[in-house]
Amino acid sequence: MKRRQQLKVILGQGSQVRSYQYRLTVISVGILFFFCWVFPGVALAERVTETQLQQIEQQWQGSAHALAGVNCSSCHQNDQTKAFIAKPTHESCTSCHENSVDTFLLGKHGVRTLEGLSPLTPAMAHLPMKDSSLDQQMNCNTCHNVHTVNTYEASVDSCLTCHNDNHSLNYKNSPHAQIFREIGTLPRPNSDSVTCATCHLPREAAGDAVLVNHNNTYTLKPRDRMVKEVCMNCHGVEHAYNSIFDDELVEANFARPPTQELQTFELVRDLEKKRSSKATQ
Repeated sequence: MKRRQQLKVILGQGSQVRSYQYRLTVISVGILFFFCWVFPGVALAERVTETQLQQIEQQWQGSAHALAGVNCSSCHQNDQTKAFIAKPTHESCTSCHENSVDTFLLGKHGVRTLEGLSPLTPAMAHLPMKDSSLDQQMNCNTCHNVHTVNTYEASVDSCLTCHNDNHSLNYKNSPHAQIFREIGTLPRPNSDSVTCATCHLPREAAGDAVLVNHNNTYTLKPRDRMVKEVCMNCHGVEHAYNSIFDDELVEANFARPPTQELQTFELVRDLEKKRSSKATQ
């Protein structure tokens, strides 16, 4: 019943809901047909079991891809040759998510791939990484579950799968994390949420659309860029600068208000007082 109500909210009443359910049924049958066609006979059993197929189907049915009519062949089949792609890479994502892929390749996570080298792994990183993640190769699927396409998980949980530095680990005890938890689990983070992705993969307006800059190093250096692109969406300029240039506060993941006061702002205030004084003379 709850699922039906959600569908009515998303897709409208009556015939629209029935149409969506019909499409899901048709596409679900298509999933089985697709894999049976690609893996005839014994080959299917060697690669994927019926139970695994059912799990994949269930994950996919609740995803944004299902709502958009993106099915198995959209990612697992080459558009030109029609050849099967067992493990889709960023190239499969490009047809729909060109901006996300292009910006991903410009950041530390993707630049090795852009240069034709082997993908980055956490084992290559200078920051502390979790031992369980050291062999993972960085691509779209590393952060985004390929069948659920849950951006809520990708915004924090995926980051903490690898990152083991103090700044990352301290996020869960930060005021930003508290806001994120209070908003609740949604298909994607609320616009008021502040997650790892909010700051390190900033949103960019593009006409009527909002794009996500997947260059994970874009807002790191210079630090001023983080202030302009992210912090000042919520905070005043002085609070933002006093916070982002406090190394201890950054390591604590902004768990407290800033205690330092940059001299720059005092100089600006003094200059403004002098100008105001001259204007009244």
